[in-house]
Amino acid sequence: METKNTTELEDFVLMGLTYQPEWQIPLFLVFLVMYLITVVGNLGLIALVCNDPHLHIPMYLFLGSLAFADAWLSSTVSPKMLVNFFAKSKMISVSECMIQFFSFVVSATTECFLLASMAYDRYVAICKPLLYPVIMSNILCIRLIVLSLFGGLLHAIIHTSFLFRLTFCNTNIIHHFYCDIMPLFKISCTDTSINILMVFIFSGSIQMLTILTVVISYTLVLFTVLKKKSLQGIRKAFSTCGAHLLSVSLYYGPLLFMYVRPGSAQADDQDMMDSLFYTVIIPFLNPMIYSLRNKKVIDSLRKIVKRNASIS
Repeated sequence: METKNTTELEDFVLMGLTYQPEWQIPLFLVFLVMYLITVVGNLGLIALVCNDPHLHIPMYLFLGSLAFADAWLSSTVSPKMLVNFFAKSKMISVSECMIQFFSFVVSATTECFLLASMAYDRYVAICKPLLYPVIMSNILCIRLIVLSLFGGLLHAIIHTSFLFRLTFCNTNIIHHFYCDIMPLFKISCTDTSINILMVFIFSGSIQMLTILTVVISYTLVLFTVLKKKSLQGIRKAFSTCGAHLLSVSLYYGPLLFMYVRPGSAQADDQDMMDSLFYTVIIPFLNPMIYSLRNKKVIDSLRKIVKRNASIS
């Protein structure tokens, strides 16, 4: 039998977003500004929640945790992507690639669970307002946040462990801007059917579970609001929940397309556009989506600005 060269690779090459030199500077500047705004916006929101005792309630504790997950997710992907726009060598070691993938899965999965927890929180607040302080206590909120992080860690451990069974001997070129699981499958010279099954089972189950939680929670919220037949109540409910629904819709769409249909043949460019949405654009938009439409956050920010202005 003819033997093949199965020498394992020690480094990968991340091809990045574009192969056209004329686009490198504009894209670098755009994504650099977006990343800086993402970090400042999300960390600022965390600081706001931590420093204002009036925001130490479940809704804002969840919001601060989501901001942390967004900053983590963006910082996992964006710095390497920005460096590679001008780097002569776009190499990344196998160990660095695995660490980046692990960090990405932890933060992305944690965000899925947090979005579901936030939907449940809004359901209890609007559908069971009298029982809200009893059902959604700060202790339960913290437990849900910790469980979300634990779920993200467990999910990342599963997929990263299965990645170590693969060998990469045919090519080291990853047609992507970070180490994601599907591009790694494409360049593996080991049968990836078990890995694909694990992605379908675990990623699909997590997304379906969290999406169902969001859909059921907001369906019940909608029915409750419409029963009241109060225009002011409807406006308040939609103002509270509208931002969350917008963020959830933008986040889950590309994720579903990428991971719940792992066997579909998709172009590398389409994969990257989908990935850009939930790794760069959503973490950039979330602080604005949640903060600019939230009266308590705006009031808290105004108080801090006034306090600093009076001190200076």
